[in-house]
Amino acid sequence: MMEQIGLERLTGLIAFARAGALGSYTAAARSLSISPSAVSKSVQRLENHLGVSLFTRTTRSLKLTPEGQDLHERAIRLLREMEDIEQAAMKARSEPSGTLRISAPLTIGLHVIAPALPAFRSQYPNVRIDLRMSDQIVDIIEQGIDIAVRIGELEDSRLISRQLAPHKLCAFASPAYLAQHGTPRHPDDLKQHDTVSLRYQSTGRMFNWPFRIGGKIIEVIPDAGLVVDASDALVAALAADGGIGISATFIAAPYVERGELVPVLSDFAVERHKITALWPESRRANPALRAFIPFLQKAFQDRMQPVI
Repeated sequence: MMEQIGLERLTGLIAFARAGALGSYTAAARSLSISPSAVSKSVQRLENHLGVSLFTRTTRSLKLTPEGQDLHERAIRLLREMEDIEQAAMKARSEPSGTLRISAPLTIGLHVIAPALPAFRSQYPNVRIDLRMSDQIVDIIEQGIDIAVRIGELEDSRLISRQLAPHKLCAFASPAYLAQHGTPRHPDDLKQHDTVSLRYQSTGRMFNWPFRIGGKIIEVIPDAGLVVDASDALVAALAADGGIGISATFIAAPYVERGELVPVLSDFAVERHKITALWPESRRANPALRAFIPFLQKAFQDRMQPVI
């Protein structure tokens, strides 16, 4: 009976720590791969046992009470110690195994990581993959992520990082659109064309179109008649004769191979070096992670080959 009570308290602490860090039962449930009701019930049992309210609940938010704030910090420390124990145990295994949690932007996960995962599991069948794709920045440590891929500048100094293969950004359009409207020879010519632009889901900002002109990178934001918030929607619109748009070449590659898109203004294309793999120091000894890092690098090298 005492063991059962202890296990329930531990489950409650885990649910409480995740819910407090992520601000909702739904987000905590997603990170733990359980239902929101299970998280809620675990937290309620913990509150009943402790005799204090841990959260102030409204229809839209979940905030820690003063008592909850103090206990949350202690719960986070406890969970990190548990993770250290788990990682130490995994280090003792020579064969990669267990669950490898990967976080990536939707486009990277869809076009680069997901296609490579079956081959990785074929080589390491004892490793289970949990791939989480979102354009929102997640807290890797709080959500128990083993490795994340991010695009852009890095901010979290608590993480180990390794730069992945560069990618190229180029303008594309369908052959039918160009046959009807002509092919621009210089970025200035885009003023006479229909354009499709990308808006970032995470910030709501418009994507700046980069061009290398005269040895310098010039960024412009065309007055687009069509704006989307997903890179795959952008290339789909271009393939449907929507106009001209900027895409990473690895996203446009399948369309180019099928003849649905062609590069435009390729002499002004820009190479980017801001895709990075990140993982916590505590995961360094994880055999599954050690096996996955070079596999991930190879996947990027293979997929980032330019189509122009």
